[in-house]
Amino acid sequence: MTTHVRCGTLFTARDDKAEAKQTLVYDARGRLNYVGPTAEAPKAAPSDAVLDYSGQFVLPGLIDVHVHLAYGNAKSEEDIDLYHPMEFRALRGLFFAQKVLAAGYTAICSPGDAGQISLSVRNAIKAGLFDGPRVSAAGPYISARQSLTDWYPSWIGAPATSIGVLVANRDEAIEQIRIQVKNGVDCVKIAMDGIQRRPDGTLIAAFDQDETTAMVREIQRLGRKVVVHAVGREATLYSARAGVDLIFHAYDLDDECIDAMLKSGSAIGPTMTLRRNMIDFTQPHEPAATKGRVDAGRRDYETACANLRKAHKAGVPMMTGTDSGFAVTPYGEWHARELEIFVDDLGFSPAEALRAATQVNARFIADGDQVGVLEPGRAADFIALEGSPLENVSILLDKTKIRAVHLAGKQMAIPDRAYDPRQVTDAALANWTDIYTQARVAELARSKPRRRAAE
Repeated sequence: MTTHVRCGTLFTARDDKAEAKQTLVYDARGRLNYVGPTAEAPKAAPSDAVLDYSGQFVLPGLIDVHVHLAYGNAKSEEDIDLYHPMEFRALRGLFFAQKVLAAGYTAICSPGDAGQISLSVRNAIKAGLFDGPRVSAAGPYISARQSLTDWYPSWIGAPATSIGVLVANRDEAIEQIRIQVKNGVDCVKIAMDGIQRRPDGTLIAAFDQDETTAMVREIQRLGRKVVVHAVGREATLYSARAGVDLIFHAYDLDDECIDAMLKSGSAIGPTMTLRRNMIDFTQPHEPAATKGRVDAGRRDYETACANLRKAHKAGVPMMTGTDSGFAVTPYGEWHARELEIFVDDLGFSPAEALRAATQVNARFIADGDQVGVLEPGRAADFIALEGSPLENVSILLDKTKIRAVHLAGKQMAIPDRAYDPRQVTDAALANWTDIYTQARVAELARSKPRRRAAE
């Protein structure tokens, strides 16, 4: 059976334009065979289905390249690594993946989780056991001493249930890469920095240039993508020189880093939503505030915006991702805030931000040539909205505006099921005392006393 979709306005993500009175036609496999003006579309046969979104704005399903399915809306690192078995974390990850899908995100990358959690979620969805977004999965981060995920004392090390695996030398790193590829990862994540700083405050890369290049070469030789956590200039530069596919953060980049990215083709996934939400939502009494993380985060955010605007202006490709999975970035809530930040703080037009979250992001994920753009031959992954995100990109945050989510043509119907975080995640000392859903943030705003005009 063929399905015809009447679109009020259609944004295909092939360019910055949206067109009125368009039609999508896709086959029983969920593959598009026509995208264009309704007046020129094939006529629907009596046996064909017709979907009427003539009052809506239709665009490709959105993509978030930074969703940690195993984290469970964690309030601390211990919550991520220690307090639930990996089998439970996989079930929990599937539940949360469905919340992401319901928010209009038909594809995600889960870049770094313990064991084979994200791989298992991906495989269960691909096998048709459960509805969920398309998942590109990584295994544990490859970490060195004092890089990200080496956050426990040296007398503890990295537990087997940690999201990172510590490697002592190049040979161990290469062996870990080969194990992960054998297990079926779509990408491999390297923790390029995270903890160690020089006296002047600059971050030190966890791996030197030769080590970085060797790991990247092996990952790409085995046909996988490379993603790194690199905040500091040194780690960012080493990553760009090595030809990493995607650099998360890159907040301290400089002109040399930009030149290296332009030469190698490395993209940046700024992941500003986590920083912005931590600044905006953390309450004064919470550990994240009392430990100074909010003030530091505010300084980092301002530095990052200035540097990332330069990279964008220079032509470095940028991808949208949120670091969803923490208490301040709960699944299904704030994914589109990254687009809002791209527009408000990084100098993107709304159309550029939409293309970053669709066409550009698709370049990194598995089977990316099948998604991200609505054109013949690609998958019929699309959403229908009330209102235009080209006029106000923030409407993508309002789930009441999402009329429909289609994955390979099939309309998704994900129940909005509540859960008890005390039984799901909340088992450790916490950086936050709440889960900052949109509803909770609105409730807190309403509860603040209003100042009188005379004050």
